[in-house]
Amino acid sequence: MDQPKADLKPRRRVSLMRRFFDSEASGGMILMGVTVVALAAANSPLADTYFAVLKTYVFGLSVLHWINDALMAVFFLLVGLEIKREMLDGQLSTWPRRILPGVAALGGMVVPALIYLAITWNEPQLRNGWAIPTATDIAFALGVLAVLGSRVPTTLKIFLTALAILDDLGAIIIIAVFYTSGLSLTMLGAAALCLVVLVAFNRFNVTTLVPYLVVGAILWFFVLKSGIHATLAGVALALSIPLQPHPKKTKAEDSPLHRLEHALQPWVAYAIIPIFGFANAGLPLSGLSFDYLLAPLPLGIALGLFLGKQLGVFVFSELAIRLNLADMPAGASRAQCYGVALLCGIGFTMSLFIGALAFPDQEDLMNATKIGVLMGSALSALAGYLVLSLAPRERPLKPSRPAAYN
Repeated sequence: MDQPKADLKPRRRVSLMRRFFDSEASGGMILMGVTVVALAAANSPLADTYFAVLKTYVFGLSVLHWINDALMAVFFLLVGLEIKREMLDGQLSTWPRRILPGVAALGGMVVPALIYLAITWNEPQLRNGWAIPTATDIAFALGVLAVLGSRVPTTLKIFLTALAILDDLGAIIIIAVFYTSGLSLTMLGAAALCLVVLVAFNRFNVTTLVPYLVVGAILWFFVLKSGIHATLAGVALALSIPLQPHPKKTKAEDSPLHRLEHALQPWVAYAIIPIFGFANAGLPLSGLSFDYLLAPLPLGIALGLFLGKQLGVFVFSELAIRLNLADMPAGASRAQCYGVALLCGIGFTMSLFIGALAFPDQEDLMNATKIGVLMGSALSALAGYLVLSLAPRERPLKPSRPAAYN
């Protein structure tokens, strides 16, 4: 029988660049490259220009503030969309699926904070940075897993993604509760009115994105002036975007939430996060000594990320499994779970962001924060990669009941 002509057509080869941008590792690799470029710029003849541009004021805010307050609001909008989707219609939509990553995320926030406070306790001016080592950079962590390929079961990637989403939710709560000051009731009232309008859009089944985005931009301005960090406006906007599609459309991908999430993902991964990394990772290395690396602030952050994250995530996960509250991800060994716990110590983006909130306009402390984040993240990435490369690929014991991640 003759084959259809369509079957005889040669398949178009996907370009190397397209394959790179479609891979899970691409975002993490770009962020790594941008970090190296930022460090090079901060220690080159262009250093004065690099820092001067970041301090240049445009429309009342410095370039650095525009990046950290405006561009990162878009990042938090995407984070909020992912949290809502996963909670309502994804891997976190049921309590059995939430227990293991939820317990792991809790341990991954509590233990690093305690280690940081233990090391910096005699320095009261440093205590405000306790939340810096509590965050996980999902782009970096998934980038490492992608490089490992089939050596890591898909269930562990799902577990890490779910954990990181809950970790981001914890970071959002921390920012809202602990890094808010000088509240303006007038601006808060205006922001609340914007939220009422957004909720009304949702209730009346408005599925066009433009009204949400216009009111969201106004909401961002009022939140910026209210004393609450402006990025939280992105989360509030995300929670108002409908997950259900228009009644005349049946596909979930047609919902406003899915459409906005898919539109934002490439911009956040390949523009906003790299710009943030370039603006915040620049660190002058001249004059650094071994003693400086062991100062309380960088040491507290580095050990919080490297030791605190792995202990918190792995030990809390083990307790949940041994107490029969949750099952291990299907097909994963405990060594592989430990390797993923190590990767959770890659804090980069959110850690630098929280550091900027903890020590605003304090250049020396922010430089020390960058050192701690870079040390802790690098150690965690290297150790996690080595453990996962050498770990057995099969889990020795079968679960007593169906696993939550299969």
